[in-house]
Amino acid sequence: MDTQLDWSAYDSYGAGDAYAAVPAAGGAFGKAAAVCIGNRQCQRTEKGVMCPSFRATHNTVHSTQHRAATLKAALNGELGAEPFVGPELAEAMDLCVGCKGCKRECPNGVDMALLRVETLAQRWAARGGAPLRERLFAHLPRFANRFSMLNPLIALRERWSPLARWIERVLGIAAKRSLPRSAARSFMSSAPVEAVGTPDGREIVLLVDTFSNHFDTETAEAALELLAAGGYRIHLARPPAGERPLCCGRTYLSHGLIADARAEARRMVEALWPYVERGLPVVGLEPSCLLMLRDEYYSLGLGEKVEKIAKAAVLLEEFLAREHDAKRLALSFKSMSGVRAMVHGHCHQKAFGALKAMRKVLGLVPEFQVEFIESSCCGMAGAFGLEAEHYEVSMQMAELALLPKVREADPDTLLIANGTSCRHQIRDGAERESMHFVRVLRMALAT
Repeated sequence: MDTQLDWSAYDSYGAGDAYAAVPAAGGAFGKAAAVCIGNRQCQRTEKGVMCPSFRATHNTVHSTQHRAATLKAALNGELGAEPFVGPELAEAMDLCVGCKGCKRECPNGVDMALLRVETLAQRWAARGGAPLRERLFAHLPRFANRFSMLNPLIALRERWSPLARWIERVLGIAAKRSLPRSAARSFMSSAPVEAVGTPDGREIVLLVDTFSNHFDTETAEAALELLAAGGYRIHLARPPAGERPLCCGRTYLSHGLIADARAEARRMVEALWPYVERGLPVVGLEPSCLLMLRDEYYSLGLGEKVEKIAKAAVLLEEFLAREHDAKRLALSFKSMSGVRAMVHGHCHQKAFGALKAMRKVLGLVPEFQVEFIESSCCGMAGAFGLEAEHYEVSMQMAELALLPKVREADPDTLLIANGTSCRHQIRDGAERESMHFVRVLRMALAT
């Protein structure tokens, strides 16, 4: 079997393991599926993230265990000669939101999010290509600089329901779902080309993702201001002159377009390497983007540079927490007495243990009352909540814990969510605006 991702990390899995049940085909990909031995920790509803679709439906068909079992059956030839285009595997993978909860919370660390990506890639290869909607979502980074031209059409769609319903019929984008509007001007188009901040300060690289660059530009602005206030010398990660902005490749990977994801990742690696080679940390804002450098880049076959880049890549909250622990953090915050905030953690923040760092950094703001919402996936999960056939279950996931807690909050309570998709879901489901935590930190800076 010709797999599109690099599964070599699983080459030695199952050797001498009576419980592995390694499939007959698929090589190391099959061994990755065999990591699941049917423990069924994914079929639970108490604390944690795993598994959002099971929590919403209470149907074992929508659990990590069933997905792994179905994939193993496919690789064993039990689902016919072309299992990747058959209904069984498609249905099993349909509600996986790629939350990475199973990689952290499953006793064996099943990486169903990555297994789903390879499964999608195999399906598109067998079918001769991905459907139009999936290609549109995946290629967002390529046309994001022109997305603002669609703002009038998006506004019309929201005012005139027949247009929304027509788009749903043609493209499969849920009519009940709002669509993001692009900023009139991207952050990077007007950001300084040369390093900014304190000339002799500690050098760092700020990685501004596609969403912070084109849609939530205030997040990128707040990050630059905060880091400059902290006395750092900040380089903005850029591609070679004349090229479009950098992209981690997440949108491509999530939709099974692995060759495109690899191409984007290579651009990122080459742009970051001169900084990383000098020992500079790469600080990111969007969890799903930054953490891809620490996780999925290993599976894209990008060479030896990846390991060093992965070690350099940190979320902003992780960077600030480490600076505080090293007694290098020079930020000063004013009292936020009487101000309350609720925090919803992105699934990837939880999967990589970054919420502890976020709790620590928010705790540096005097008298700031912060509550972390105990929730699983918000249900938006990138484009998942935009898809017409997934809209209802997307909202079910949000209604399990997140949206009820948000609705209980006083109107003056700040809502914090570092994920772009999470903020989108909160806006749609509770009609409340939320913000990246860096904007709260900027508000709290002592003047």
